[in-house]
Amino acid sequence: MKLSRINQLHFRFILLALLNVVLLTSGFQNLYAQNTKKNRVRIKTNYVKIMDGESYFDIRATSKVEKENVDVSHVDILVYNEIEDEKIKLGTITTDVKGQSRYTLKSINDIKPDSTNTYNLLFSFKGNDQFKKASKSFSFKDVDIVDAKVITIHGINYITATLSDPNTKNPIADESLGVLVQRLFKSLRIGEEFNNTDENGTIVVPFEEELPGVDGNLTFEIVLNDHDDYGTVKALINAPLGIPVVHESTFDDRTLWSPRNKTPLFILVFANLLILGIWIPVIYLITNLFKINNAKT
Repeated sequence: MKLSRINQLHFRFILLALLNVVLLTSGFQNLYAQNTKKNRVRIKTNYVKIMDGESYFDIRATSKVEKENVDVSHVDILVYNEIEDEKIKLGTITTDVKGQSRYTLKSINDIKPDSTNTYNLLFSFKGNDQFKKASKSFSFKDVDIVDAKVITIHGINYITATLSDPNTKNPIADESLGVLVQRLFKSLRIGEEFNNTDENGTIVVPFEEELPGVDGNLTFEIVLNDHDDYGTVKALINAPLGIPVVHESTFDDRTLWSPRNKTPLFILVFANLLILGIWIPVIYLITNLFKINNAKT
C-alpha cells in the first residue's frame, strides 16, 4: 500500500515535469517568433491593354533580404477593385519562382471606375512567417487606339492611328505613340522614337523599309508605352508590306542531317558495298575451309 502511494507520487512528479518542459518549449518558440525580423515586400504593377484583345496586370513581388533584392515566390496576392469606399474582391494570384504573376481581365467591363472614370485597383499580400503584409494601389484611365491601318499616299506606305477617349469619343492630342514592326527576337522601331498625336489625336508614320515577312506579311504595333494615366496600350495591324520569304526548308530532302528514313542514296549504296566487300572474303574463306576438311576425310 505504501509502495503504491510512492509510485503515484513519482508519476505525478514526472507528469508535472513533462508539462513544464512543454510549456517552456512553447514559450521559447513564441518568443523566438516574436523576435524574428520580418522583411518588407514591394509589389510592382504594370497595366497592359491589347486592342481587340485582353487586358492584364503584370505583378512582381520583391523584398530586400540581408541587403540583397530577392524575388518573393509562391505567395498569394489578392486583387480588389476599389470604388469610393467599397472594396470588391476580383480574385487571387500566386507568384512564380521569379516572384512574377499576371492577372488577366477578359474585359474592361469586369471592373468599375469611380466618378472621375478612373479605375482603382488594390493588390494586397496578407503576410506570412517571413514577410510583412503589403499592398499596392494602382489607378488608370481607359483609352483606345482606333482606326489603326495602312494607307498609301503617292506610292509611299504610311501607318496611321488615332488615340481617343472611349467615354467621350474625343481625340487625345499631344501624346506620344510608338510604331514598331514585330521581328523574331525584338520588335523594330519604325520612324522617329516619339510621334506625338495632332489635334485630331492622329499620327501618320511613313514605312519605307524593305523587311522580309512570312508570305510577305508584317505585323505592326502602335504603342502608347507606360503612360502615367493610361498604362501601356497596343494596337496590332497585319499588312502585306514585306518581302516574301523564300521557303528553303530541306525537311523532305535526303540530306546528311535528315532522319534515317531519308538518308542520302549515295551513303546507302556505299555502306552496303562496304559491308559486302567485308563479308564476301569471309564467306569465301569459310567455304574453302569446309572444302579442305571434306577433302581430308
